[in-house]
Amino acid sequence: MKVFISADIEGVTGVTSWCETRYGGQGYESACKQMTLEVAAACRAAMKLGYEVVVKDGHEDALNIDMEQLPEGAQLIRGWMTSPASMMGGLDESFDAAIYIGYHSPEGSDTSPLAHTIEHDLFNWIKINGELASEFLLNALWATAHKVTSVFISGDAGICELAKKSHPEIYTVVTKKGIGNATWNIHPKEAIANIEKGVEKALKAQIGLMPIEKEYNMIINFKEHQNARRSSWYPGARQIDSNTVEYIAKTPWELSVAHMFMTGI
Repeated sequence: MKVFISADIEGVTGVTSWCETRYGGQGYESACKQMTLEVAAACRAAMKLGYEVVVKDGHEDALNIDMEQLPEGAQLIRGWMTSPASMMGGLDESFDAAIYIGYHSPEGSDTSPLAHTIEHDLFNWIKINGELASEFLLNALWATAHKVTSVFISGDAGICELAKKSHPEIYTVVTKKGIGNATWNIHPKEAIANIEKGVEKALKAQIGLMPIEKEYNMIINFKEHQNARRSSWYPGARQIDSNTVEYIAKTPWELSVAHMFMTGI
């Protein structure tokens, strides 16, 4: 049995400002420490149940997690594989479940001061089938394309609510609530304990795959019109207005590939 853990930093308890998410910024080291401890909690829960665990560091340069603080036996993927998998790089059909730690609200939402989707400075928003697209949604669809069940997510209240909306069976742990440019956080040790308990419950539950849609209508609203024009050259893409491009995919796999080439990420 195998579990894939995709980890980010903006949804970790306590993390509030962009400087805490970037190398050399105020609070970055503390944020990395808590990110590592929350991931380690998920690892312990999975390994306790007999799962092989693979962790993907999915933030910025993907060099944030302190591997020595993970349980012995856990495997860590650092850096980027330059593929549509992005934060799910390394996942394939051999995994039984996917877990998301430290996730955050999407660009275009007001439930986190760190709300963004992939790149904060590139998009105003991305929508899939009319709903704001989060990194969780994009990554969970990638898991679904490989027939891997998404069972657990931790992060801010906004992303946990959205995750439940797209996948009602998923287990969630809310680490904080965003209010304007502030966050209201639970204690770091409480977050760690809640994640460990939540992951164990999620892996014991009989959770099905995220529902598959007949098609995926992706609309990307870029901050700069030049990026929309460039994106519109992808086969099948259509420019709607100066800053907006539309693409309709038939499968999650096709959606992920189009997203990579249309955004250049």
